[in-house]
Amino acid sequence: MSDTSATKPSRGDSSTWPRWLLLAALLGGNVALALGPWFVRLADTGPVSAAFWRLFLALPFLALIARTSGQALTGIPRKTLLLVALGSLAFAFDLSSWHIGIERTRLGNAVLFGNAGSIVLLFWGFVVARILPKGLEWLAIAFALGGAAILMGRSLEISFATLVGDLFCLAAGLAYAVYLLTLQDARAGKGQGSIGGWSLLVWVSIFAAPATLVAAIALGEPVWPSDWTPIIALFVTSQLIGQGLLVFSLRHFPPLIIGLALLTQPAVAALYGYAVFGEVLGGLDLLGMALLGSALVVARTEQPRTGPGLVVAKRD
Repeated sequence: MSDTSATKPSRGDSSTWPRWLLLAALLGGNVALALGPWFVRLADTGPVSAAFWRLFLALPFLALIARTSGQALTGIPRKTLLLVALGSLAFAFDLSSWHIGIERTRLGNAVLFGNAGSIVLLFWGFVVARILPKGLEWLAIAFALGGAAILMGRSLEISFATLVGDLFCLAAGLAYAVYLLTLQDARAGKGQGSIGGWSLLVWVSIFAAPATLVAAIALGEPVWPSDWTPIIALFVTSQLIGQGLLVFSLRHFPPLIIGLALLTQPAVAALYGYAVFGEVLGGLDLLGMALLGSALVVARTEQPRTGPGLVVAKRD
């Protein structure tokens, strides 16, 4: 997630990499991000505390990448920082709600509902433009509603707590859409009002990490882990490997390919959810996932790209 310009590619420019390697990075980034919920469940801290650690531990690495990329971390206008702060609070709520939901519902559901921000942004585009959906957009709406209804109905059959977990993850998806919309305005500035992609992630972590820590303490969660392995694995897979590979590859693919690659996340999560946690999926579950996943692909295809840094900041 770095600003690009129309300059001659250097030998180290990622545009010179083979296409298969870029595709492998795109898929690998999604697989790494899909492993995050596993480590949230394994962590002996609370779920919101785990969100704090993944943000806090990422800070020095993000700052180093920003400086290496030539992006300034200071001198950002107050108005831009205010927008970033507001978006970061939405992001803190997003991560907190998502992590709580991960512990209460099936992992495949958690990943799908957590990515629902793409569909929300598609709907928001209709509101802003004051136009009705057309073509595939109507299909995305029907698939999203049908898939969500099936998955939530199946969760309710398991237990009310599982349905509540779905709702927490869906709330996370809504908050993620607010986060993206807010930070689009912060990224839209020119000259002295602009902020680089990696610098943006640094400031998001600066604002969001304390918010998640306060929320974790208010909820009475244990914050300091006795076993650091799941926390470090969560931070490395979600914040370093997942984000790093996606930032490396995303700007080289159209939205349709990005949306299709996104579907590896619920597939991987459902697979280890079954193998490790015994979460069995029936035919209706698979149908619901297929419908909601298809809606996500259409939403990613039909809406304008917001830039790779914003797309992957959470799973990001």
